[in-house]
Amino acid sequence: MCGIAGDLSFTSNPSSVEALMRMSDCLSPRGPDGKGLVFRGSAGLAHRRLKIIDLSEAGRQPMEDAELGLTLVFNGCIYNHRELRGELEGKGYRFFSTSDSEVILKGFHAWGTKVVDRLNGMFAFAIVERDSGRVTLARDRLGIKPLYLADTPDGLRFASSLPALLASGDDIDRTIDPVALHHYFSFHAVVPPPRTLFAGVRKLPPATVLEIEPDGQRREQHYWSPHYAPRDDETSLSDTDWRERIEAALRASVKRRLVADVPVGVLLSGGLDSSLIVALLAEAGATGLNTFSIGFETVGEEKGDEFEYSDIVADAFGTTHHKIPVETSQALPALSGAIQAMSEPMTSHDCVGFYLLSQEVSKHVKVVQSGQGADEVFAGYHWYPPMDGANDAFDTYAQSFFDRDHAEMGDVLHAAHIGEDHAAAYVRAHFEEAGAIDAVNKALRIDTHVMLVDDPVKRVDNMTMAWGLEARVPFLDHELVELAARCPARLKLAEDGKGILKTIARDHVPHAVIDRPKGYFPVPALKYLRGPYLEMVRDAVTSSAFRDRGLIQPGYIDQLLADPEGQITRLRGSKLWQVGVLALWLAEHDAPARARARAA
Repeated sequence: MCGIAGDLSFTSNPSSVEALMRMSDCLSPRGPDGKGLVFRGSAGLAHRRLKIIDLSEAGRQPMEDAELGLTLVFNGCIYNHRELRGELEGKGYRFFSTSDSEVILKGFHAWGTKVVDRLNGMFAFAIVERDSGRVTLARDRLGIKPLYLADTPDGLRFASSLPALLASGDDIDRTIDPVALHHYFSFHAVVPPPRTLFAGVRKLPPATVLEIEPDGQRREQHYWSPHYAPRDDETSLSDTDWRERIEAALRASVKRRLVADVPVGVLLSGGLDSSLIVALLAEAGATGLNTFSIGFETVGEEKGDEFEYSDIVADAFGTTHHKIPVETSQALPALSGAIQAMSEPMTSHDCVGFYLLSQEVSKHVKVVQSGQGADEVFAGYHWYPPMDGANDAFDTYAQSFFDRDHAEMGDVLHAAHIGEDHAAAYVRAHFEEAGAIDAVNKALRIDTHVMLVDDPVKRVDNMTMAWGLEARVPFLDHELVELAARCPARLKLAEDGKGILKTIARDHVPHAVIDRPKGYFPVPALKYLRGPYLEMVRDAVTSSAFRDRGLIQPGYIDQLLADPEGQITRLRGSKLWQVGVLALWLAEHDAPARARARAA
């Protein structure tokens, strides 16, 4: 798990050493164990290393193979790297390290861009070919590892975070993208790829390979799309058959994510998903397992911790359990760090929780498994049951998931940023694509491949990597996701959601954890903005810097400030916090560029 960056020149000008160094510096928290910088032809590559597999200097990056004429920077982990190594050795390839990075390098030489079809894991990588000058970028199937792109006057830059690209120089177009802004305020802060809030910065979509020629010509291909319906040979499977197959796939996924040369812990919320991970790890023979939970102070009737449930699981499996209680006063100073760590504005209260949790966890381990993805893959959210048999799939989905309809957006945004109902058009188009047989599966597909990527998964990556901590997500093993996509929706919807997982868990996890009310990662102080939290947001949204951007109508901000606790979205989030996060994020990441522009 690392940070990568690159500067490609399509002109006679060389790639920029200064831009690469600035990006590398910005990415340093993602890789505190080492750094490297190389220039090959018109391409410059930078890498920040977090040592997880092959702790020796043989695994350092950028990784070069002079014999093959290839140079690599890679962020992520390939769980089947040993099996692929054996296959490549059978073809005559010789290895100088035991790293998964070198497996990608040799695999690319052997199979070209088709190497991505063989990789089981999370990854974003760039490979420079010495002889052709071609650069290949790739991102894993579920978008677990990020990769942002920005055109420059001379070429193209890429990096593991959006702020790193902004730090590279003032030649990045920072114009706000009105379509992305519409998504942010209506599609629950999800901005689907390739867009970001800045017109000049894009993100490589998940499951995508991008080939870039020395003159800047590009070829992009999408290499993976699960089918959301049973195969012909699966239509006669019984409920027991499905349960056994999914349990076997989940066992394999959890076991794969133990691959490391350092200890692996678990983020244990006390919910079904993380508890099942702990149970399967224990049954797989993992010993001395460290588990970690965090809790906040109660605000009003909103309880801020779930320690009672995480304690049950920790006691049942004899883990070394670390409970991290956080007073409300501690969360406020941490907000600045959490917003600094965000590649894009994220409104979920989980961000500061994961940020503080990761800070503590990184003192004990460098790798953790986490339960993200189970709700999207196995239908755990409350909006899935109403989708069953819905006549209008989009309308039913939007009534639950959208924070605002297009009419309300007219009250929020200045006229210059309104345009069409972009979020609705995007979701309707996604629902109409072939490959999902009914409304439930259409919702599961967009949530797994879009919402999940640009909300929970991005949140976990950003907050853990802020402290040099690698998070692995077994519920997003692509083989498990493919199987779950084909599983009949009724098995996932059973028992108020995640029915098939609950059935599996009853053989492994204390029932008190399974049958409890659904929880989440609560930070009540951010849902009910009061005291210093409210003042911080008030200062941000009324500042001249934010007002002068002309994004939000002043009357709407006044309305939110007049009743901050009464302005709540359908998903029970604070509308004022949404605006506040945007203002705070822009102040953190774009203010230096504006200051330089004014000085010039």
